[in-house]
Parts: sequence; C-alpha cells; structure tokens
Amino acid sequence: MTDLTHYRTGDVPLPDHNVLWPLYGAGLDNLGAEGKPIDTPLPKPGPDELLVRHDAVGLCFSDIKVIKLGEEHPRIYRKMRENPVVLGHEVSMTVVDVGNNLKGKYHIGQRFIIQADIYVKGVGYAYGYEIQGGLSHYGLIDKRVLEGDEGNYLLPVQPDKGYAESALTEPWACVIAAYGLEYRTTLKPGGTTWIIGTGVDRGYSLSAGFDADAHPARLLLSNVPGALAADLKERARDLGIDIHEVSDLATPPVEPIDDIVLLGNDPDIVEKVSPRLANFGIFAVVSDQPMPRKLPVDMGRIHYNRWVYVGTTSADIAHAYSEVPVRSEFKAGGKAWFVGAAGPMGRMHVQRAIQIPNGPKTVICTDVSDHRLQDLYDSFVDEAKSKGIEYICINPQKDPAAYNALMNPYLAHGFDDIIVLAPVTFLISDSARYLAREGVMNVFAGVARGTMAEVDLSDVYLKQIRWIGQSGSTIQDLRVMLEQGESGILSRNRSVAAIGSLNAAKDGMKALQDAVYPGKVVIFPHIKDMPLTALEDLKEKLPTVYAKLKDGREWTVEAEEEFLRLML
Repeated sequence: MTDLTHYRTGDVPLPDHNVLWPLYGAGLDNLGAEGKPIDTPLPKPGPDELLVRHDAVGLCFSDIKVIKLGEEHPRIYRKMRENPVVLGHEVSMTVVDVGNNLKGKYHIGQRFIIQADIYVKGVGYAYGYEIQGGLSHYGLIDKRVLEGDEGNYLLPVQPDKGYAESALTEPWACVIAAYGLEYRTTLKPGGTTWIIGTGVDRGYSLSAGFDADAHPARLLLSNVPGALAADLKERARDLGIDIHEVSDLATPPVEPIDDIVLLGNDPDIVEKVSPRLANFGIFAVVSDQPMPRKLPVDMGRIHYNRWVYVGTTSADIAHAYSEVPVRSEFKAGGKAWFVGAAGPMGRMHVQRAIQIPNGPKTVICTDVSDHRLQDLYDSFVDEAKSKGIEYICINPQKDPAAYNALMNPYLAHGFDDIIVLAPVTFLISDSARYLAREGVMNVFAGVARGTMAEVDLSDVYLKQIRWIGQSGSTIQDLRVMLEQGESGILSRNRSVAAIGSLNAAKDGMKALQDAVYPGKVVIFPHIKDMPLTALEDLKEKLPTVYAKLKDGREWTVEAEEEFLRLML
C-alpha cells in the first residue's frame, strides 16, 4: 500500500506531538512563535471525544478579522496571550482516534466537515475561534460539537471526494445561504410593533397581521391619525395586546422593536428610530410621496442583524409587507451586477450565477484588480457563452470611459440584482442608484455595524427595491452545499487558487490580506514543507500535478491525489 492509501485509512501510527499556529493577540506578528508554528503534546481523546486529523484548510477573510481585532473580536472570549486562538474553520478532517464511549458509533478513517458556528445552550463555541481550529495537525472534537444545540455539527464526507473541495464546502455554504434568505410578510406575531404618524391622514388601514390568528403582543402608537388609532386600540383591547402611547420618539417604553411603521415620508424620523430595530426587524414606510432627501441607512445592521426596509404607496400598512415579498434569489433571466467580484468569495457568487438553472442572462463583474478580474473572466467566459449569458468583466478605474458607456444605460433601466462583495460604503451608495424596479441589492460584504450608506429610501416604496444581507451559514446550508458539491451541481474545486503546507499558513494570511490571489488559499497541514504556490506555478514546480489540473488552471481530485502522492 502507498503512503496515500495508508493516509486515507487514518490507521497509521500517531506522533507524540501536535503542530499548530497559535494567535497570541491582534496583528500578524502575533501569529506563531518567531513567525513559525509550535509543537505541543498530542492530545489524547477522552471517553466522549474524537481525535481528528486536519487534512485541508481554506483560509478565510474572517480569519483576517480575528488577526486584526484580536481580543476585540466578538467571537473571542478569552485572554489570547495565555490561551491563544488556533484559526481555521474551513476544514476537512479524518478521525484518527476514538474515545471509549464513542467506539461503535465512530471509527478511524471516517471523514467529516464541520459547521463552524457551534452553539451549546445558546453560547457560541465556534471552531477556529473558541475551539482549536484547522491550522494544526490534529484537534479534539468534544461534546460541544457532537451534542450541541442543533445536534451533531459534524457532517460526513463521501470517501472519494477531495480534501480541498470538502474544506471549501463551508465558504460555499455562506454563498448559497445568501440566496435563500427569508423575511416575514406580516407584523411579527408576539412581537412589538411601533406605528408612527407624520401629520398626514390618507385613510390608513391595517388589513392583515392584526387578528386572532396572528398579532403583535405590544403596540406602540405615536401621532397616529385618529381613525386608524381608534380602530387599532379597539382591536388591540379585544386581542389582549398591550398599548402604549409614545409622545417622545427618543424614549420608547419597550425596545428593541420588531416592526416600525412610518406613515409618511419624514427622513428625520427614519434616522431617529431606525436604531431601535430588533434583530430581523422590519422598517415599513407607507407613503406615496418621495423622501425630501437621501438619508444614511445602516448597511452593517442589514448584513449582520438582518434588518430590512419595505414599503408601499397603498394606504394599507399590510401591503408594505405582502405586496412585493422580499426576494433573495436571482431574478430568472434578469440582469446581475457583482461589485468587487474578483476576490475568492466573489468568484463563487459569479460561478453560481452562471451555473444554476434559471439564473441571470446578463452578468457584469467589476473590480479594481486587473489580474484577478482577468482570471475571473477566463475562468467562466466559455461556460457563460455556451449558456447564452452576456458576461462582461471591467475595471472602472482602468477604463472609466468604457465603464461609463457600459453602465450609464443601467441608470435608466437598472439591474435586477446587485451583489456587493467589497466592504466600501461609497460603492454601496453608488451602486444602489442602479437598481431596477423590484431590484434587490445583497450586501454580502461584511461591513461593520454602524456603516451608514446614503441612499434614496423612496425607492423602497416607489420602486419596491430591497436591500438585504446576511452573515455566515447554518448547518442546513452546509448540508445543502455538501449535497450540491458531491453531486456535481457546483464545483468547489474551481475556487482553489494557491496551495501550501502548514508552514505556509502565515504567508497565506498575508496574501489573503493583500488580495494576491483570485481564489482561495488552501493549506494541507500534513504534507512536506512547501511554500505558498499558485496553481499556475505548479507547471514548473510539480509538473505531474499541473498536468492533472483542468485546462491548466482548475484544481481537481486527480491533481490532489497526485499532489498528495508526491508530498505526503
């Protein structure tokens, strides 16, 4: 049997030590000891634990955020100098030892990926954050993972699938999650609703979401026109809903608020009360007149807290929710624009748009990195052409005249979908102008909470546009992506751009931070020492591996097999 065959079975003698990259605090200088990984004793699994070998690890920009913020990162709860973090949540693993109580249920050689967001009694213990992650030879899987709030956070992997593609299921799950977002189509049952008037009475009404079948538990009223206020108070009393008259918008008696309804077009009120929205909160604007000015909207809260602004020109409040339900999937046959498209995650979005059935028929990608943009174009142009998709990649800084000629018609006609992949406030504000009627902007880039982008809120009710966003994925998203990847619907291997050994992880982080590669950096912790290497450079360094790439540019299971045969 070859070394690779032994490796795959997992049934090989274990060393007496582990190798890992500790992060002792904020900054790349605090990654490792003197710029290198360290040796520690190999952990022995307890009776309810598994010892796993980390086979491949994708580097993620979320890792860069931890490196940048250190103990200020919201997922880090400890003193890192005494108890360092080991990053790496995009990971494929193999069981190499089984605790006594788990024998019979698990066995050596089983392969898994992991849902990184692990919760136990509501407390987060994310893999690669609170739990030692994949930038190490070995790690322990304990009850937090095996018996968490959502059951077992390990998902089995088919044995014939590659290590890299399995590891990249996690970032791909975040991508597909962005197109499966769901939003309420009525007031939150059992929640808190705040209705605010602006001195205008258009004969407002509320035809749904306020009856015996479903209704809020609390109702706040501020300057609501008399007829509507009287109707709501009477219905609220019959339904046992708490009623609060609120005269000072700065001091609501209950918060956060699940639904804020503005009867009119006062931007000052929007700015004053929006911060009161709860997670998954909805702000509904009921007006037939444009806002007198643009106003700043917290895109960070739209991304992380899943806020959404809806609206209607009807006088019926319920229409703001149900008239045009919030859409997260691409409009079939529509026009899509990817802003900041040429990075690793942008490539995944573009690949999905081109490969899925009933996707957009126009795909425009913009980025300021020439070499990454060209690679993006070369990777998907033939496939787009074969499907009759208009596919354009353009750098607005390099050729502003061509960019303006391309984009100016869209100011009138608009894009059905705009995916923002660059965390730049100006880009969000500027690209929002290009949304078509009923268009959707998905703020995928993780802009910080409090990132205020100036937009025309009138578009929410006059054009029925929506701004949506999300962060991370659920274990169900991971299951869906694993199924799609293993069945061949979406190729995860097409995301790989550079590879290296565990010693190359720090260089990989710096390359990620500096936007060096067009795709993902994947670390193979158990191979011989190998510097970070772009796939195209394998032609000189490992020609037999290069020969098994698809079209000389895409990682394959066959290339990985040859790579491991040489490098283990």
